[in-house]
Amino acid sequence: MEAIQNTAPSAHNTLRGRWNALAAKLQVLINDSLLSLVARFAIAAIFFMSGRTKVSGILTLTPSTYELFRTEYKLPLVPPEIAAHIAAYSEHLFPLLLVLGLFSRFSAFALLGMTTVIEVFVYPDAWPTHLSWAGLLLVIIGRGAGVFSLDHKFGIR
Repeated sequence: MEAIQNTAPSAHNTLRGRWNALAAKLQVLINDSLLSLVARFAIAAIFFMSGRTKVSGILTLTPSTYELFRTEYKLPLVPPEIAAHIAAYSEHLFPLLLVLGLFSRFSAFALLGMTTVIEVFVYPDAWPTHLSWAGLLLVIIGRGAGVFSLDHKFGIR
């Protein structure tokens, strides 16, 4: 009697098998450290560029920044002159720390707090933008800065 041949395709020859093999390779290439690096630079650019619109020179707040915080960004409990300084300095300091990968979780958490304030008190209809910012910040908060960072070099989790 003739032996019955197994005609079922092997797992690696199926479309699903090839897809899963590709996904496994991508997971090795695009690891948490690379994701954190991209997230750090992406969110740092957003906040740093916003901070640059509030100042002239290095860190001199413009008159229009004070006016913006008096009229459009009316935050409860914080005087506009103080809020303008806090926002401008935060939008410079925390992005710089993220690019360096130094105190990254703390910096991301601070910017997530800032994002929450902006969403709740300033631009509540801009939630799709703020949700995308939160997604980038949560990667950093949850995974850390990765191996391409000063946090890693100094052993800071």
